[in-house]
Amino acid sequence: MANELGRWRINLAALHDWLVVEHGYAGSLRSVQRYCAKAFPAPAIRARRRVETPPGAQAQADWAHFPRVFVGGSAVDLMAFKMALSHSRKDAIVWALGKDMLSWLECHSGCFSRLGGVPATVRIDNEKTAIAAGAGAWGVINPTYRRYARMLQFHIDACPPRAPRYKGKIERRVRDQRSALDPSTRAWRDLGELQQWTDEKLNERAERLICPATGQSVAETWAQEQPLLTKLPETLAEPFDAAVMRKVGIDALIAFEGRQYSVPFAYAGSRVEARGCARTVQIYKDCRLIASHPRGTAARLVIDQAHYDGPGAARVVAPPPLGRMGAKMLELAAAPVARRSLDFYAALADVAR
Repeated sequence: MANELGRWRINLAALHDWLVVEHGYAGSLRSVQRYCAKAFPAPAIRARRRVETPPGAQAQADWAHFPRVFVGGSAVDLMAFKMALSHSRKDAIVWALGKDMLSWLECHSGCFSRLGGVPATVRIDNEKTAIAAGAGAWGVINPTYRRYARMLQFHIDACPPRAPRYKGKIERRVRDQRSALDPSTRAWRDLGELQQWTDEKLNERAERLICPATGQSVAETWAQEQPLLTKLPETLAEPFDAAVMRKVGIDALIAFEGRQYSVPFAYAGSRVEARGCARTVQIYKDCRLIASHPRGTAARLVIDQAHYDGPGAARVVAPPPLGRMGAKMLELAAAPVARRSLDFYAALADVAR
């Protein structure tokens, strides 16, 4: 039986069931466990290598859930997005009402701003906003999150599933926060007040806590690490939950979310990136914003006539300018509806003469 147990690595509960069914064993599962503990040596302990993360190399991030926090006079379920630099242990928290893609990216931007830059890698859990399929190193990164990471120049490092020890620094910080920074201890006027209080508390803790890597305070070590972080752009892009590449048509329009949006005519025939933000659709070419429109409008055709003005170039010839009739139609169309009626058509007739 010992040889068979070693060869097949039988679970002790399954072994107990087999003994009961096949041999009429009347003892308990605990008796089988005691016997195996005495008869077989304990498995060898595998030592773990401890390597201290160099400055600027990594941050770890995770969510924490805080139910029934009173904000604005009502109880809401809050999510705390926490990010900590692995070297200095400087951390940041950004509060959110959900875990959707817009919140995920907005919280990243908020933490990067508070940490003073972007580390080379960010170690995250296997959230659906980050890993679209699979898990860990073999997971498929969500394309929107991948685009955001490429834009801010950091690598996404997903932990293996069910392995909290792989991001132990942030796991410990989340546990500490529940006692030291519990938002449910008082009522808040709004999220802005809670965020300001959290930032102040974290800065105070950074002055007081000691970084084990340097023996200095977390704040002092963080000041030394900041120059090694990638600088944030002067203007952070608005968080987006959709990012796709589109070809600009000859009429300077692109298709996105069942609608058509105009871009400057000089980009006709080229490929641009359309991003769906909270309230706008932003269109980029070579990481430069070239057009912005309201998102989710009732109109299916959203056009800015200024995109058709200006000089042409060798690759794209400018469209013909509006004639008197076309210019008058646009002018009258922009007027309030109450001022139209028969006067609208009379004005057009005057132009046509």
